[in-house]
Amino acid sequence: MSDVTTMRRTGWSSAAAQLITAWAILGGFVLLLVVAMNVASVIGGIVWKPFPGDFEMTQVGVAVAVFAFLPYCQINDTNVTADIFTQRAPARTVLWLKLITAMIALGFAVLLLWRMFGGLQNQRDYGYTTTILQFPIWTAFVPILVSLALLALAALVSLSDNAQALKEIP
Repeated sequence: MSDVTTMRRTGWSSAAAQLITAWAILGGFVLLLVVAMNVASVIGGIVWKPFPGDFEMTQVGVAVAVFAFLPYCQINDTNVTADIFTQRAPARTVLWLKLITAMIALGFAVLLLWRMFGGLQNQRDYGYTTTILQFPIWTAFVPILVSLALLALAALVSLSDNAQALKEIP
């Protein structure tokens, strides 16, 4: 039996996996910067003065990082699952369920991409900015939209991987 999570990807799915992995690593760096900024703000608050706008930057940075991790979880089949219900199920049934969940992930990714793009337009049109730093809120939507597009791509790779694995099961 072929396990989808250990399949060797080639072609477009391999390129997609590499791009998604790089994006997740970038999200990790964003999260590290948020942590470093918070440490500097706390130490600055004790020694001299805190970093202005640290709360705003934390909100934006964590949101960007979380969205950057979603495609990676999808493409590596590491989303939270309730394996207790499928641990004794036949491999074919598990693959069909994974195929269905990949379709649902694709649908949600496209829906969120569409609505978040609308949110970006509203934030930009109304000129919303953060309270302290006064940077435009819509700029935070850009990396989130990239993450959602990559989530849709990851769902397509998952669909392809699971469909291929289903063909290999007798």
